[in-house]
Formats: sequence, structure tokens, C-alpha cells
Amino acid sequence: MKADTVILDEVDRGLVHALQVDGRAAFRAIGGALGVSENTVARRYRRLRTAGLLRVVGTLNGARLGYSAWTIRLRCTPDAAGAMATALAKRNDTSFVHLLSGGTEISFSTQTRSSDESDALLLHQLPRTARVTSVSAHLLLTHYALPDNWAGTAWLTPEQAALLTPSPAAGRDAEADVEADVKVDAEASMDLGEGDRALLEALGRDGRAGYAELATVTGWSDATVRRRIATLRRAGVLIFLVDVPPAALGFRAEARLWMSVQPSELTAVATAMAGHPEASLVAMTTGPTNLLAAVNCRDAQDLSRYLTERIASLDAIRTIETAPVIRTLKRAGTLLLPPAPSRKTKQDT
Repeated sequence: MKADTVILDEVDRGLVHALQVDGRAAFRAIGGALGVSENTVARRYRRLRTAGLLRVVGTLNGARLGYSAWTIRLRCTPDAAGAMATALAKRNDTSFVHLLSGGTEISFSTQTRSSDESDALLLHQLPRTARVTSVSAHLLLTHYALPDNWAGTAWLTPEQAALLTPSPAAGRDAEADVEADVKVDAEASMDLGEGDRALLEALGRDGRAGYAELATVTGWSDATVRRRIATLRRAGVLIFLVDVPPAALGFRAEARLWMSVQPSELTAVATAMAGHPEASLVAMTTGPTNLLAAVNCRDAQDLSRYLTERIASLDAIRTIETAPVIRTLKRAGTLLLPPAPSRKTKQDT
């Protein structure tokens, strides 16, 4: 089933929006908000997930751990781009891997834990062959819009969404009353152990995995898994993303925009673009350009209107490079924890 040929009905669209509000909302709660039965919601979810049109991904929010977020652009010869993009999509440290611009350019996102890891990625791990003609790395400095809040999934009324919104005790945006076992400290890494690694890996495969399954992979009790997920969400470390092709929602023209904006107007332009329903990502970056946006439009004509009317009205944009998304190999991906450091024994010392 192709995303650009499927038609989602009202229940499907309500389900997608409900999972954006809370990726682990119970089917019973979703059914109550939509006015349908729990079985109907479960059946629709299984159908869409089996078709590859909908999944929930639990991922580590590296920003809360001091990680750096990057968007990398690789320009390749036409014969190499497809295989290289496929290889990048298979890595567990990448997300949003796209073929752009006639299939000769790849863009993908990644997160690094330190400057040493950034250097290793940019200088050693990325392919260095004659088929890679250029590499451009953009450090994402400030986000003004993120995919988990993209307006394109909106369907529920505010009253329906309120029924599914996690309480502050479980929500990822709460800042206060963080449990002592997950201490958020800008100068110290969080105490995430082997059980957390197993938990995140399982949620990265299926963000709606049952507590019994998660208890098995972590070695914890069901109650401990529940508490740990709630604590990590409250700390903003664990977030749940809805992974759905924009084409399935009627947005068949995707593009990445790299813009050079007058520095004194950069915040104003970024804020304005974040309010555009077409924009699923708006971020200030380093590099040859200083603003990146991901936009989703109904078709090529709609994209043309967006560029010539909405974007063109922002006078502080000096230059803009538009790269249409030709094929998406990976959207949301889980960021796995690094291996635990080995502990020295007395024999080692």
C-alpha cells in the first residue's frame, strides 16, 4: 500500500492526531475521544501499522542530555546515492534520511554526545569516496518548529485533544517535580543504565510495546517499567513521535529549504515560518546558510505558491535553496544510548 494512493478516513485521521497528542494513549481513551469503540481503534491502528503507514517511535531526546543535533548534506554521483542513503538509513544513529534534488543529494539527521564524537562522525565515519562530491554539516542551534508538533496531522477538536493530553506528571514538557532517580543537571549526564538502554531499544522498535514485553526485555517488573517511562517522559528525556508519511495525509510535495537570512531578522523570520502550517521543522543552523526548514505541501503547485507568496513576503531572506524530497528512506529513528563504560577491577589496576 503506497502512501500517495491511500485515503485515510475520519477515524484514521483522528487516530493519527490522537497518537501525536500521546503516543501511548490507550485505545479505549482514543475511542472515547473519537466516539468509536476500542476495538475499532485497535483494528485501524493494526491495519495502518501493518501497511507501513503509521507507527509510534519512542526516542531519546538528546538535547536534554547535552547532545548536539546535526543535519548532514551529502552530494553524490547518481549511481551511488541510492545505496549510500540505504546504508545511512540502517544506522541506529540517524533519522529523517532523504534523497533530494533528482537523487544526487542525501540529507539526514543525527545527534552526537561530544565534540570528539562530532569530529569522528564528520571526519572519519562519513563515506569518503570519489562518488561523494561534497559534504556539508549544519549544527542545529535553535528549533522553532519540530515534527512532533506539525500542524499537518491536526484533526481533533481542542476538546477531543484535551481528553488525550498527558497530565503534567507524565507529559514530556513538564519542568518541575522531576523524580530523584532521573536528575536533570546541565553539567552532569543522566544516570541511564542497562535497563534504560534495553527499554529505549524496545520503544524505538515499537513505541506502543506493552508493559509485559518491556518488563521482559529490561528485567524489571511491569510497575517499574510504568514508573520509569513516566519519569523519563516527565524529565523530557523520552519522547514519542508519530511516524506517518506526509503523503498519507495528502501532502505529496516535500522539500528542504536552506536559507540565508539577515542576522538581525533571523529570529523574526524563523518565528514567522514556524507558524506556517506547511512547516514541520524550522531551525537556526551553522554553515553556509543559517536557517533550515522542512515543508510539506499538497502538490507541486502548492509548493510553488508557498515559495512565491509565503516565503517571498519575508524580505529578510537573502537567498534560498529549495531541494525537493525525491524519496524518504527513514523518518523518525531512535537514538540509542552509548555502551556503558567498562569498570576496572582490582586486577586491572
